[in-house]
Amino acid sequence: MLEDELTVSTRERDGVAIIDLVGDVTTFAEEKINSAYREVTSRNAQHILLNFRQNDYINSAGIAILIGIVTEVNRHQQKLAVSGLSPHFQKIFRMVGLAQYAEIYPDEEKALEAFRQ
Repeated sequence: MLEDELTVSTRERDGVAIIDLVGDVTTFAEEKINSAYREVTSRNAQHILLNFRQNDYINSAGIAILIGIVTEVNRHQQKLAVSGLSPHFQKIFRMVGLAQYAEIYPDEEKALEAFRQ
C-alpha cells in the first residue's frame, strides 16, 4: 500500500533530535513527517536532523512537505540539517532552495559533528 512506503521515527543523540525517514517521501508522508516534527518541537528541540539514510524517492509533494518543515523550523528559530541524501537529491535540494535553510551532510556522523561546533 502506498501510505506504508515511509516509516518515520524520532530519537535523540548528542542533544540533536533526529527524525529518521525510511522509504519514499510522497504526499502520503505528510502526516508522519509533520507529526514527528511536532513531537521533537514539543520536547524543545533546537537542533533537528532529517536523516534520509534509506530513501530512494522524493517527489514534488515530498519536497513541498519539506519546505513546510523548513518554514516551521525558521518560525521556531531552530537549526535544521539533512543527512543521507543521494547525490541526485542533494542536487534537487540545492535547486529548489532547501539547501539555503538546511545544511546537507553525507551522513549522520558528519551532521552531528557540525552541530557540536
